[in-house]
Amino acid sequence: MTGKFITFEGIDGAGKSTHLDWLTRHLRGRGHSVVVTREPGGTPLGEKLREILLSQPMHLETEALLMFAARREHLEKVIRPALSAGKWVISDRFSDASFAYQGGGRGLDENKLLALEQWVQDGLQPDLTLLFDVPVEVSRQRLSNNATLDRFEQEQQEFFQRVRENYLHRAQQFSTRFRIIDATRSLPEIQKELEEIFSVH
Repeated sequence: MTGKFITFEGIDGAGKSTHLDWLTRHLRGRGHSVVVTREPGGTPLGEKLREILLSQPMHLETEALLMFAARREHLEKVIRPALSAGKWVISDRFSDASFAYQGGGRGLDENKLLALEQWVQDGLQPDLTLLFDVPVEVSRQRLSNNATLDRFEQEQQEFFQRVRENYLHRAQQFSTRFRIIDATRSLPEIQKELEEIFSVH
């Protein structure tokens, strides 16, 4: 694989989408061919599964299985082909989100997630994961401006605290892959840091 696989992670309300758009323009301006995608989603089937996952109540294990089913299709149809063609792939969430949300937030046994990760990803991990980190209070304030909230965004503050703690734990556990971005700062400050990060990638 000659391309680069970059993932954006963080609790809801961390501002990932704004920075993802900016980084995409920045990398394309440097001459890179960039594929932008998201999870759950990224393929026609994945987007249908996304609609179900974000709106329908379900058993925790069903939720995890559907997330990884969408991911398997995403890898097969989008991520691996793009990387093989030398393109950069930027994904709004990947499997770290499953560990944070289904594992940390909902309490699913990590061993089950590890088994799914091994089966579905067959060793593939992002080259770089950017964790946009904000205190839960900040994320809740930002989400309060949204007219409609999906099934995850409607969760209680304690849920998001567990999700955030899991993300930070994974960032420590996989420190060579993760970069923690303080997303409470201004857009220009964050963009400056992203420029610095990608000046060496």
